Amino acid sequence: MAVSYKKLWKLLIDRDMTKTMLRKEAGITTAALAKLGKNENVNTEVLVKICNTLKCDISDIMELTDERAGQ
Repeated sequence: MAVSYKKLWKLLIDRDMTKTMLRKEAGITTAALAKLGKNENVNTEVLVKICNTLKCDISDIMELTDERAGQ
């Protein structure tokens, strides 16, 4: 299984919010934001900060995908 943050990027578009705005408001590092952009694993603390900032549930910003589907 692989992690996908496509839902997060769609949510930001819907809320007319940039990645930089999210980073500043959520108080996350540029390194964490870069990992999110690459669909890499991040600390759950980062995900909680994002959810608190966007007032959403974790399932609204990420999902698990079958990494074999793309192969």
